[in-house]
Amino acid sequence: MEFSSFQKMGLIGLCRFLAGVSLLALVLFHGFCVSDKDYSFMHNATLAPEISYYDYIIVGGGTAGCPLATSLSQNTSVLLLERGGSPYGNPDIINLANFGAALSDLSPTSPSQRFISEDGVINARARVLGGGSCLNAGFYTRASTDYVRDVGWDGRLVNESYQWVEQQVAFQPEMGQWQSAVRDGLVEVGVVPNNGFTYDHMYGTKVGGTIFDRDGHRHTAADLLEQANPSGLTVLLHATVHKILFRTKGKPRPVAHGVVFRDASGAKHRAYLKKGSKNEIIISAGSLGSPQLLMLSGVGPQAQLKAHNITVVLDQPMVGQLMSDNPMNAVFIPSPIPVEVSLIEVVGITHFGSYIEAASGANFAGGSPRDYGMFSPKIGQLSTVPPKQRTPEAIAKAIELMNNLDQAAFRGGFILEKIMGPISTGHLELRTRNPNDNPSVTFNYFKEPQDLQRCVQGISIIEKVIDSKPFSKFRYDYLSVPQLMNMTANSPINLLPKHYNTSTSLEQFCKDTVMTIWHYHGGCQVDAVVDSNYKVLGVDALRVIDGSTFNNSPGTNPQATVMMLGRYMGVKILRERMASEGSN
Repeated sequence: MEFSSFQKMGLIGLCRFLAGVSLLALVLFHGFCVSDKDYSFMHNATLAPEISYYDYIIVGGGTAGCPLATSLSQNTSVLLLERGGSPYGNPDIINLANFGAALSDLSPTSPSQRFISEDGVINARARVLGGGSCLNAGFYTRASTDYVRDVGWDGRLVNESYQWVEQQVAFQPEMGQWQSAVRDGLVEVGVVPNNGFTYDHMYGTKVGGTIFDRDGHRHTAADLLEQANPSGLTVLLHATVHKILFRTKGKPRPVAHGVVFRDASGAKHRAYLKKGSKNEIIISAGSLGSPQLLMLSGVGPQAQLKAHNITVVLDQPMVGQLMSDNPMNAVFIPSPIPVEVSLIEVVGITHFGSYIEAASGANFAGGSPRDYGMFSPKIGQLSTVPPKQRTPEAIAKAIELMNNLDQAAFRGGFILEKIMGPISTGHLELRTRNPNDNPSVTFNYFKEPQDLQRCVQGISIIEKVIDSKPFSKFRYDYLSVPQLMNMTANSPINLLPKHYNTSTSLEQFCKDTVMTIWHYHGGCQVDAVVDSNYKVLGVDALRVIDGSTFNNSPGTNPQATVMMLGRYMGVKILRERMASEGSN
């Protein structure tokens, strides 16, 4: 196909802007949901009694909290408190065609709550039943066997728990031409062997699972509640927990015994544990919410708690420490031919610690016209604007420019890399005593040289895939890989002085175009804040079970393992409870 000089200039200009305007806006957060569901045990918190009693109280109905509550409900009474609403009936969550709209919704009732790390990278946390599994690109893949062994989990129960999740929410994707070209390109450039379709984490190239079904509907952690015992579970929506209550008088150490939460009208409620040595409160509020709630409840670094006039229950300096976010970098490739709409389906798992993935498609976001899906600057993923300059003004400028672009500019897709680990860590601190406010978070992207080197190696693989024979039909001959790299790094909306010829310095490219892939973790890590059974060190009757306990992000994408962990620990806790009751 021949293009005029005008057409070529237009395409290059459009792509230069787009390439990073938001390259990846959604690529992988943790899931979504399907048709309307009206669980008999799910209620608005305004209908809750002022005081109630349960065997287990779970704070956070997210990717871990839902399978955990479902499992515990089989033989006990469980209260699941979720600060957000239901995902069901929300087309921005349910439909693949609306992908991206939820993350760009900045309203107080949005299922996504935006935050900006001190590094300057725009990020998001979930505020909906089902958690991050209602906001991501849906990729489903297990952790490696080495990861499972290193953590010390029971391998058999891990497999059983993964299978339990997969029977309900995981599917094999239908591969289109773009994803097939990326897969074949990865194999050609040496990311081998081709492992075909598998949920397992294996070196080489593979097709993973997805939580989208063949009709383009999401299935999330909230769907796992279908297996709950209705008489054993109460789910309260729009229930924001303000603090954990502890008994200290006459106790050798603090004992958690209740929670204080407020409903949407601001009314205060209290839920307490029933009498019983095995009854517990479990925090599953995510990597921001869990350490934040511990601090608000008086468990955390003493100096920080006192600075906010919070009564110190336990001086625990490691709460909020060792926070990590896996940096993501991507390259946009404009296509001369139409491409299918696809989210993450293929991954190249390298031996050097970088994971290569891809997504494609034109305008497939819902909501307002021309919302641009994962290309939308509205969600804040301005990969071409260095982190500290990703301001509301930059986003507004990006939206204005994109609205003036021809639709053909959005034909194509991107190939991304995410590093394993990472090694670099940061910390979380309270800003206020309001649990609805975001804490301050610093991730220190690429602080450790090995993280940066892994990014460089991953980008090098992407360059080779773009140049591979299988991928040739999806790129313009006159756009070289260095040109594509410079387009990504030098968008017109970049407000900082440009690093020209960034493609010659992949280290600079990695730093300038870093984004989040929403795989942040830490803050309540095992052996630092909780023990190997996820019991909070120094207090009784309190656990944390979610991604805040991870030392490293599991597998290439964590949502499968977070859901597995909820099921795994639910089964394990019940077994321990039954064994204890049987011995009495």
